[in-house]
Amino acid sequence: MNQHTKLILGLLLGGAAGLALHDTNLAFINSFNVYVLNPIGQIFLRMIFMVVVPLIFSALVLGVNELGQARGLGKVAGKTIFFTFVTSAASVLIGITLVNLFKPGAGLTIDTDLISQNAGTLSKLKENMLSAKPIQQIIVDLFTKNPVDSAARALDGEIIALMVFALLFAMGISLSTPTGEKNILIDFFEKILAACMKMVEFAMKLAPYAVFALVFNSAYTFGFSIFKSLLFYVFVVVLGLLLQQTIVYSLILKIFSKISPIEFVHKCRDVFLYAFSTASSNATLPKTLEVAEKSLKLPPHISRFVLTIGSTANQNGTALFEGVTVLFLAQVYGIDLSLGQQVTVVLISILAGIGTAGVPGGSLPPMMILLQTVGIPPESIGIILGVDRLLDMCRTTINVSGDLVIAAAVSGSETEKYKVPSDSLS
Repeated sequence: MNQHTKLILGLLLGGAAGLALHDTNLAFINSFNVYVLNPIGQIFLRMIFMVVVPLIFSALVLGVNELGQARGLGKVAGKTIFFTFVTSAASVLIGITLVNLFKPGAGLTIDTDLISQNAGTLSKLKENMLSAKPIQQIIVDLFTKNPVDSAARALDGEIIALMVFALLFAMGISLSTPTGEKNILIDFFEKILAACMKMVEFAMKLAPYAVFALVFNSAYTFGFSIFKSLLFYVFVVVLGLLLQQTIVYSLILKIFSKISPIEFVHKCRDVFLYAFSTASSNATLPKTLEVAEKSLKLPPHISRFVLTIGSTANQNGTALFEGVTVLFLAQVYGIDLSLGQQVTVVLISILAGIGTAGVPGGSLPPMMILLQTVGIPPESIGIILGVDRLLDMCRTTINVSGDLVIAAAVSGSETEKYKVPSDSLS
């Protein structure tokens, strides 16, 4: 049985078993979930997360160095920013249009239990919101004083500062290396990247069992009951994400990369499964890089640059989710947002999506700030926390798909001879 089939089985069986056992409240099932399945899922995630920092750093250094040597860094970076903004703006506009069309929060009675049962999580989110930095400090902190410290805290919000250092460091290597020569540091980082990918191979052997454990835990913990009052809201978010994938991404692929959207989905199916299961763009990055180079046949120096930047900076699904959620909660509280306030939601959602950490739940603290900005009680986010895990899995899949779409679009526009071989389907 191939890996793809095992992943599908793990996903389906985990979801089905979790939902079936949700209401049983059997002691041995609870214990098995807590002491066996949950550790399996967490060990898998940690095996991936442990290589994220060296992988992102080495991939960025190699990509930027090669682009710098070819004097193509500026063009690739510019196109990456352009596509990121266009896809993010499209996603938020889709989401806000759907909310105004369907009005999922209109007439919905606020269930205080939904907030009270998530009091612990809500308290932590409030702490993160209150500790948010002003915009000028955020800009200053992009340039780290201590790269080692930023690397140590990369998965806690310092990853962008580390990426900025990697970009500057790679530019330094490129500019200090005579034309035609290969800097010894490039050999070093090539070996680091190869070692990271080999470590990921070890982790992927555990993946089908980890996917079962992760999905079972979510389904068993929350069941279907939590979705009843929020079903319309979940529908609007998922519909928006599907429209982003089937319309926006398909158009970009056809126009700029000449890849068939169906072919794209077929080649990237394993990445989508990993993204859905882990709910983390960063955890999926090693697999994303592998698929970009081996299946989509994208030029490595472009895909490494675009995908490593995109794992944090290109969060289309998150931007859509935040825009929908803010307007949904405004409807729940009977707050009529003006056109100007909705434009504010659009702009901040785009920026928040770009700056959101690519880890599970990374979009929630900035969204609380957005709620406060437009006059919605920040604690209202407690209403949707119960369904956030499922939506996090869905929007992460779209985030990762968007990274690959942009990488394909930039590659297609940069390389005239770029073409995905028809016989490379796997």
